[in-house]
Amino acid sequence: MAPRQLRREVGIQHHDVQKLEMTHICSKPILIGPSILNADLSQLAVVCDNLLNSGADYLHLDIMDGHFVPNITIGHPVVASLKKHLPCKAFLDLHMMVSDPEKWVENMKAAGASQYTFHFESSKDVMHCIQKIREADMKVGLGIKPKTPVTEVLPYVDLVDMVLIMTVEPGFGGQKFMADMLPKVRYLREKYTNLDIEVDGGVTLKNIRDCVEAGANMIVSGTEITSHEDPASIIKLMRSSAEQLFNSTFTNQSTHTD
Repeated sequence: MAPRQLRREVGIQHHDVQKLEMTHICSKPILIGPSILNADLSQLAVVCDNLLNSGADYLHLDIMDGHFVPNITIGHPVVASLKKHLPCKAFLDLHMMVSDPEKWVENMKAAGASQYTFHFESSKDVMHCIQKIREADMKVGLGIKPKTPVTEVLPYVDLVDMVLIMTVEPGFGGQKFMADMLPKVRYLREKYTNLDIEVDGGVTLKNIRDCVEAGANMIVSGTEITSHEDPASIIKLMRSSAEQLFNSTFTNQSTHTD
């Protein structure tokens, strides 16, 4: 991608473009969170428990209201019921693809959410939403859609725990991975070494290394995992692929330092 096109696509200024070719693997552990969007929702508790037992680090629950995105999934009553059937330590990352995300903070906290990830584009007052989530004692995630410049989140990065870079248009599972979103990840990792950066959409065994190399440390994968006959094996393979890149990079850095 040409520098001018790159700047137009991800909202990055000229003096930052050259940095994007660098590898910015995060030193934080790689976490894999299956999305249950395309899972069998009639067996949601069984599916989620199986995913956790198969090695998932957390669960990514897609909450859609039919307004912000053209699809409807589950709400806080289902999350609350699900939580009762999962281990107490299960980390639930709620991806709130809803209009007026402030409206559901208290309900999702009561339902058992661990992290409340809302979209920059959906909130009329991003700062207020962040504060409300903090007051509810949940971790804060801030997501952006593919067409939103990454620079839009910069005023809020120091106030959140995680930034979510969508690698598909939100609303439906099973879409093709948008590799041209990875410069956003690289840009953020260059600026914020300790920030949790999550990628979501079309992530598979074939492209997880690209995500990690760009600097993502939280990996959401839906169809690749939930449609596999053996979720444990695909999670293990994805983790191995990511950690091999992680380990080789830091081994090389240590060797060069010595």
